Amino acid sequence: AEAAETVADGGFLLPGLVDAHTHPGLREDGGFDVDALAAHRAAGVAVLRCPGLDGPVPDAVRASPQMPRIIAAGAWLAWSGLSEHADFHTVVDDLVGAAVREVRASDGWCKVMADWDFTAAPVPLDLLRATTEAVHAEGGRIAAHCQSAAGSLNAARAGVDSIEHGMALPAEAIPLMAAHGTAYVPTLTAFGKSAPWRARRGLDRDLLWQEGHRTMLTRAREAYEAGVTVLAGTDSLPHGDIVREIEWLIEAGLPTDAALAAASWRARAWLGLPGLTEGGLADVTAYATDPRHDPTALRNPTRIILRGHITH
Repeated sequence: AEAAETVADGGFLLPGLVDAHTHPGLREDGGFDVDALAAHRAAGVAVLRCPGLDGPVPDAVRASPQMPRIIAAGAWLAWSGLSEHADFHTVVDDLVGAAVREVRASDGWCKVMADWDFTAAPVPLDLLRATTEAVHAEGGRIAAHCQSAAGSLNAARAGVDSIEHGMALPAEAIPLMAAHGTAYVPTLTAFGKSAPWRARRGLDRDLLWQEGHRTMLTRAREAYEAGVTVLAGTDSLPHGDIVREIEWLIEAGLPTDAALAAASWRARAWLGLPGLTEGGLADVTAYATDPRHDPTALRNPTRIILRGHITH
């Protein structure tokens, strides 16, 4: 193009990064937390999947050329039969109906709590399967929060679209996930930050938390080796720490290019978004060196292009 302006000369390009599990949320004054979005953007993240938000995403935020694209899954849905709920969960008696409503109201996704307490019974398999089938009948997708072994296994058996965390994910769930096309989002950064101080505190739940982080590292590698789509999601504060999640996936045993794919081209494809293709979305991050050979390059992007606009 004769009028083209060179914005990156040399280096290596990646499709805009994806954080597949983050909760930017609302500020104390009720406004949407655009500072959280800016932190993601500064790390080269162009797409956010938000499996659980405490309020709707304003249209102005969605449309802003300066903000990452958002794929929201509505509220956290906790079945009233679970033994314990956190305050931010939307407790529902009719999990099937609530999940379908969220799919219709958000971006084709819903988020359900497959369990909460480590030792208590999870959502029954029949109910979770019925919820999953109803969501799929709507053309939607379902993300399942899983902590316990029973909850994780039920989610894998039900054929949910993604298992989030999987702190006690049993090995027998991996082939089920591969067969159903269920992705795994271990959110290693969030648990890696808290596991050390929880271990020092030494409470029973804290020890389970620490063991859960070790389990997630193991299962992430096993899932990748079994052909499961493994995705990078931070689920942690401060926002914008996607590079640390990629580093955790490498530490777990994924090849570097697979860990990068989990936060870039493979994640985008899984969400139905194009990468660096003719006519594709203009979400591009440039680096001085190939991050497949030098992952430290990810912390120093030379150029960030979001929705066709240079942001860095």
